[in-house]
Amino acid sequence: MIKTVGIFGYGHFGKFVYKLGQTLFPEVAFKVYSRRAEVDGDIFHSLEDTAACDVLVLCGSMSEYKEQLQLVLEHMSDNSFIVDIATVKKHTGELLKKYAAGKKYVCTHPMFGPESYAKQNNDVTGFRIVVTESTLSDELLSQARNLFASLGFLIIEMSADEHDELLAETLFLTHFIGQTVIKADFKRTSIDTVSFQYLMDAVESVSDDKALFADVYRFNPYCEKVVERLRKAQTDTFKLVQEVPE
Repeated sequence: MIKTVGIFGYGHFGKFVYKLGQTLFPEVAFKVYSRRAEVDGDIFHSLEDTAACDVLVLCGSMSEYKEQLQLVLEHMSDNSFIVDIATVKKHTGELLKKYAAGKKYVCTHPMFGPESYAKQNNDVTGFRIVVTESTLSDELLSQARNLFASLGFLIIEMSADEHDELLAETLFLTHFIGQTVIKADFKRTSIDTVSFQYLMDAVESVSDDKALFADVYRFNPYCEKVVERLRKAQTDTFKLVQEVPE
């Protein structure tokens, strides 16, 4: 039975995991290790204390993932297992295979965040969690799958490569368009159509994730293809406007 969960990293998503975990699992003790925070024995704990938890959730940025993983591996017990929640699965999956051989871990990607959670009135029903690979026993993985499904989550299994390709054409695309709209300084108005409201909802949902946006592009090779498709489509679309007869 899982009694303790250790969270490594307390950035934008780490804070969300901590608060959501306490809401969904009030009987579980959550501990956070952050090298940017002082140990207080309440939220923040030492590296050794946090690594002694039953479940270890890595919430650091992808650019710091290797360093964070190696740090956790030095202190975790044989009874603990790692939960990888990084946005790009092939990159982190390969790091786990290389450095965490013989350890228990599961690679996942929660396809939601604090903004979408708030917009859905703090309801997780229908939120997707992708699972790409695992070294957990079939029994333990099945228990975890059933537990999260009972809370309303949809569990989707696929390869890391398939996930990354789809992610580039969905989440990264949303981020790219969102950051473009922000850079162009488009804002809501008093005469917004419903479709424009939806667009701005999407823009606002990714507005605070500039570091994640950069990391996804850096570590997911499919993103470059998406950007090139967008550039070509933008040029072709502009030609359509120019070709409209006067």
